[in-house]
Amino acid sequence: MDLLQYTFFQNALLGSLLASIACGLVGTYIVARRLVFISGGLTHASFGGIGLGLYLGVPPLLTAAAFAVLSAFGVEWLGKRSEMREDSAIAVFWTLGMAVGVIFTFLSPGFAPDLSAYLFGNILTITRADLAVLAVLCVVLAVFFGLFFRVIVGIAFDREFARSQGLPVRLFEYLLMMFIALTIVGCLRMVGIVLAISLLTIPQMTANLFTSRFGHIVWLSVLLGYVGCLGGLYLSFKQNVPSGACIIFVSIIIYVVCKAVKTLYSKYASA
Repeated sequence: MDLLQYTFFQNALLGSLLASIACGLVGTYIVARRLVFISGGLTHASFGGIGLGLYLGVPPLLTAAAFAVLSAFGVEWLGKRSEMREDSAIAVFWTLGMAVGVIFTFLSPGFAPDLSAYLFGNILTITRADLAVLAVLCVVLAVFFGLFFRVIVGIAFDREFARSQGLPVRLFEYLLMMFIALTIVGCLRMVGIVLAISLLTIPQMTANLFTSRFGHIVWLSVLLGYVGCLGGLYLSFKQNVPSGACIIFVSIIIYVVCKAVKTLYSKYASA
C-alpha cells in the first residue's frame, strides 16, 4: 500500500484501467474478425514511426500513430485488391515499418536512444500526458462503439450480410482499422511493440471461454485485462523485472487457469 503514495504508481494504475478499456473494446472486434495477425503487423509497423520521430526530433509516439494509421489503411486497401492476398499486404507493412525504424534510429543524431522502452514497454514511466491521450481515446471509442454497436457486431461476424443490409461496411472497416492502430500506439508505453498484441487478444480469449456475446466479452475482457495489469504490476514490483512482460505473463496465467477450470467443470457437468 505504500506504493500508492507515489505519483508514478498512481499513473500506472490509472493507465492500466484506461488501456484495459480501450483494448477491451477494440480487442473484442479483433478477435471476432480474426484480425490478430493484422494487429501484429500494425504493432511492428509502428516502429517505423518511432524511428522517424527520433530522427526528426519530434515525439516518437506522434509519428508512430501516424505511421500505424497509414499502415492500417494500406493493409486494408491492398488486402481488398485481387492481385495481393491480405497476409502478403500485412507482411509488406510489417517489414517496412521495422526496416524504416531501424534505419532512422541509427541515423538519429547524438547518442543512440534506448529502444527497450518502446520494444518492451514500462508502465511506470507513463506521464500525465500519456494518460490524457489514453483517456481521450477511451472516450472516443466508447462513444463510437455505443452509437454503432449493432453495425460493428454485424461487420465483425458477417460482413456480407451487413453489406446486403446497406450498411457502409467499407467505411467502418477503415475506421475500425484506424482505432486498432491508435489503440496499439496508446499501449506502447505499457507493454511495448513486442507484447502489445497480447493485451489486445488474451483477455478477450479468456472472456470468450465463458460467453460468446460480443457485449459481454467486451465488459469481461476489460475486467480481466485490468486484473492482469494489476497482477503484472505486483509481480514486477516483487521480482524487480520489466512490468510489460509481467502483465502479459499474468494475463496468460489467468487464461490457463480459466481454461483448466472450464474444462474440469465441463467434465464434471457431463458426468
